[in-house]
Amino acid sequence: MKKLIEDYALIGDCRSAGLVGRDGSLDWLCFPRFDSPACFAALLGSPENGRWSLAPSDAVQKVERSYQGDTLVLETRYTTDSGEAAVVDCMTIKGVQPEVVRMVVGLRGSVRMRSLFAPRFDYGGALPWVRPESDGVLAVSGPDSLHLRAPTPLEIVDWSALAEFEVAEGERLPFVMTWRPSYLHPASAVDGVSAIEKTARWWQDWADKCTYKGEWRDAVVRSLLTLKALTYAPSGGVAAAATTSLPEWIGGERNWDYRYCWLRDATFTLSALLRTGYVQEARAWSDWLVRAVAGKGADVRIMYGVAGERRLPELELPWLSGYEGSSPVRIGNGAAGQLQLDVYGEVIDCLHLGRRRGIRPRDHEWEVERELIGHLESVYREPDQGVWEIRGGPRHFTHSKVMAWVAFDRAVKNVERFGLPGDAERWARRRDDLHAEICARAFDPDQNAFVQSYESRHLDAGVLVIPLVGFLPPTDPRVVGTVAAVERGLMHDGFVCRYRTETGVDGLPRGEGSFLLCTFWLADNYALMGRREDARRLFEKLLAIRNDVGLLSEEYDPAAGRLLGNFPQAFSHLSLVNTAHYLTRPEESADDRRSS
Repeated sequence: MKKLIEDYALIGDCRSAGLVGRDGSLDWLCFPRFDSPACFAALLGSPENGRWSLAPSDAVQKVERSYQGDTLVLETRYTTDSGEAAVVDCMTIKGVQPEVVRMVVGLRGSVRMRSLFAPRFDYGGALPWVRPESDGVLAVSGPDSLHLRAPTPLEIVDWSALAEFEVAEGERLPFVMTWRPSYLHPASAVDGVSAIEKTARWWQDWADKCTYKGEWRDAVVRSLLTLKALTYAPSGGVAAAATTSLPEWIGGERNWDYRYCWLRDATFTLSALLRTGYVQEARAWSDWLVRAVAGKGADVRIMYGVAGERRLPELELPWLSGYEGSSPVRIGNGAAGQLQLDVYGEVIDCLHLGRRRGIRPRDHEWEVERELIGHLESVYREPDQGVWEIRGGPRHFTHSKVMAWVAFDRAVKNVERFGLPGDAERWARRRDDLHAEICARAFDPDQNAFVQSYESRHLDAGVLVIPLVGFLPPTDPRVVGTVAAVERGLMHDGFVCRYRTETGVDGLPRGEGSFLLCTFWLADNYALMGRREDARRLFEKLLAIRNDVGLLSEEYDPAAGRLLGNFPQAFSHLSLVNTAHYLTRPEESADDRRSS
């Protein structure tokens, strides 16, 4: 049976993450980090590429699932002819070694269950040796091992471990799977029941710190929990998504690895965390950012590994057929070496926002920023690959130039507001000259709109950031005209596309879904323009496409009514949090981003 992206739920431990389907199959899991090779990769291939299925063996009449309160502990309830049982899934927090606990709970009657533990290391390409242990089985392949401790007997069949058993009302049967390097001794066994309780308590305590009290609190908290789950706790870096190669169009080749940290996420991340009371996480993200970009401004990358690694070579995995046949499956990301001018503005804006929100800067932060500004001065007139990381030729993208303007603008304000040393007059000249250039070369009077790149006729939703960053007021006629042009040319059933892929601007075959980030940006524009009812309707339309446990991917196909792209996507959830603030406290939210 075909599983949609929205059929999956996230489990994570702030180091790595997995996806569990409604059918009880753990189809994606990377240990010990988000970007480690997957030990379960059925999501991008077939069951032969590794999974752990745990569900009733008899026909299921009904499936219901939810997270337990404001946590990342997932509970899936199955109803069969003979009774009702639940599978409770989580990854334990702060364990010595990464582990997954899957507990079967009898709720009514007696239910026959089946567990098939079939790990396949290295993205499903390495068959492990599975051998019995006194308390379960051990699967070993090269540097990796998984130790499954089970409450029922296990039979080794076809390089896998099978258990068939019954669970009666009131019984709790925990399975505990622990990863460790194959050359290390195992950690002591954990009590599965207690581990789930402790993990649920940890997540609930974290969620209770959220200071957002407005409408849509449940959606905001769920998005923040997702963001926290995608944070690599040892470094503070936030992965863009938990997956690689989930397609932007079914059957297409727009399949990218998003398990890394993008600098452009910085401002949105910091803004969402600070607005909701998570100063410690914002500080950790800011520290990660400064560590990652430290050094020569010319050496700055647009994305990094979760610990700050710079080299992310892009490879294809031919033994994986791809999600619904969407190939190739890629690991690594070749866009890491692109020139994308917007990241300089996003980094400078991020750290400026932190200062405005009370994060005391480290002594070396401003030195790093000045180095970035210095390099930007030498390259900001060059064409680049832009915010959408096109694989075609570089252009003078409007979004990139606007964000370069942001970098100079915030650098000036850092001198003026915080007394930091720097040549504010020179930066102000750069800022003002760039502003005039953008207005002259990126605005198309015939369409009454800002366009994708200088002297272009193509529309691009990236220009919706213009009022959000303070480049022009939201009621400026050019902004109003741009919003109208996006509504006419880039909207499909109420959702916004980044641009028209049939133009060939990105050097890839046509076809992708509507981009959720851009649709949130349009709602933000509506709110700032005073079109509050339009903003509210669009925001609630976005909330309605979340899956049953509140998760969003990168894109959406309005015609098919399904999510597309990597999942869950940090940018979509960050945008949800920020748009809720635009609607709840528009003046405060706009002031965070707007130029004085």
